[in-house]
Amino acid sequence: MKIEANSPDEYVKKVPEERRPAFQRLRQSVLDNLPAGFEEVMSYGMIGYVVPHSLYPDGYHCKPALPLPFMNIANQKNFIAFYHMGLYAEPELMDWFVAAYNARDLRKLDMGKSCIRFKKWEEIPFDLMGELVAKRSPDDWIRVYESQLKK
Repeated sequence: MKIEANSPDEYVKKVPEERRPAFQRLRQSVLDNLPAGFEEVMSYGMIGYVVPHSLYPDGYHCKPALPLPFMNIANQKNFIAFYHMGLYAEPELMDWFVAAYNARDLRKLDMGKSCIRFKKWEEIPFDLMGELVAKRSPDDWIRVYESQLKK
């Protein structure tokens, strides 16, 4: 279920009504905890959080005209998705997140390499998602990203 939108605000307005409060709250959790330097943009048809060219002129290696992606949130057909490239690139961050999630005694974690799927959007651990967002600055992400490129 792709939402066509030109801005994050427009995207949120197009999220189905029953999911919109949870989606808005997830977005606000991200914005409240987003380290300085990241920018909120539309990216790959989702709301994205990127390292802008002003901080990282090289951009994304696959398409240098794009800023360096880091996180996205999206409304999918059957779930709300939270994509975090740091989880994919940093095993220690993944270990922290899984342990912190499991310590909350929540529903079983539904996750791919960098995608956390929330099928029960009323059960999103907004505080934990905010903690995750706050853990990496743009400089941290650039270091990790460049270390992965050199492999």
